[in-house]
Parts: sequence; C-alpha cells; structure tokens
Amino acid sequence: MPPWIEHFAVAVCAVSGVLAAEGKRMDLFGALVLALVTAVGGGTIRDLCLGAEPVFWIESPDHLHTALGAALTTFVLARFVRPPNRALAVADAFGLALFGIVGTEKALLFNSPPLVAILLGVVTGVAGGILRDVLRQELPHVFRTEVELYATAVAGGATVFLLLRLNLPPAEWHRYAGMAIILLLRLAAMRWRLRLPVYRTSNDP
Repeated sequence: MPPWIEHFAVAVCAVSGVLAAEGKRMDLFGALVLALVTAVGGGTIRDLCLGAEPVFWIESPDHLHTALGAALTTFVLARFVRPPNRALAVADAFGLALFGIVGTEKALLFNSPPLVAILLGVVTGVAGGILRDVLRQELPHVFRTEVELYATAVAGGATVFLLLRLNLPPAEWHRYAGMAIILLLRLAAMRWRLRLPVYRTSNDP
C-alpha cells in the first residue's frame, strides 16, 4: 500500500472529525480529540485484532502529524469560511473508501481469511466514526436508520477488491477499483437515498 493513501485517509478523516464538532461548543482541544479518534480509531482496532505490533500510528508517528495538521487547518479555516452543508458527509465518504481498502489489504498481509479481511476493512472504515459520534454523545452515524448505505458500501468495495486480488495477477489498480466502488456506492446512496431495509416485526404499526 503506497504510504500516501494511508496519509490521505488519515487527513480526510481528521477533517471530518473537526467538522463533526460544529454545534457542540467544543474548544480546540476537543476538536483535535475528535479528529484524532476519527483518523486513527478504526486502524487501531484493526491492528489490535490482527496482533500487529506496534499499532500503525505508534510505528509511524507521521500519521499523527498528518492528522493534526489537517485538523488544525480545518479548525482555523472553518472560523472564516462556512463549510458546505454536506462537507462532513463527503469527507466521511472519502475516509470510508480509503480506509476500507487499507484495512482489507492489511488483513490479507496477515493471512486473514477472506471474510475476516472484509470485516476488518469495514471496521477500519467505520470504527473511527463510531468512536467520534460516541464522544459527541450521539447515536453513531452507521447505526441510524435515516443514513444511506454506509458500512455496506465498504463491504461491497472490499469484496470486489478481494475477488480481483484472488483471481487476477497482482496489480495496483485492484485497490483503486475497490476504493472507487466504495466511494461511488456511498455518494450514490446519498444522492438517491439508497438504504437497507429497516428491522420490523409483525407488531410494528
């Protein structure tokens, strides 16, 4: 995995963490905490599950520098320029796409079975956002019924990436195809309100 992809993913997720502080009356410290949790939370859980030592941001502190730089820049700019209404959702979509494939590929490097690799890709993509929303005292984005395809988009892209990797000669474009599918699924779901069925029982009205 080229280092720039993981750094870009960290930066995008850090931006989404700062944007999530809007309306919460948080100071700079609080915004930076949200940014760091969003940026490295999913990858941390993935590495702990894989037994990867040390965790990726401890092994390479440059990831923290990237996250903090992106977060500070966003914090300052947001005071002068109002972010677009869907800025958080779009930043989150890019984070999902990048980290979903990063997590899947790292799981494969540790010889994880295909299903485990896909699930760890999903964890890498969504866990940071879950931690961010818990700290904001909100129901995590991924669990809301009104939210369009989210973790499902990561699973779809990770599955395509895995099939390409297992059935074709190794090639760089496999990971980019997986990322593109996650991003397109998420953006299409936002545009056309594509959602999974909601759990209901015969007793529901």
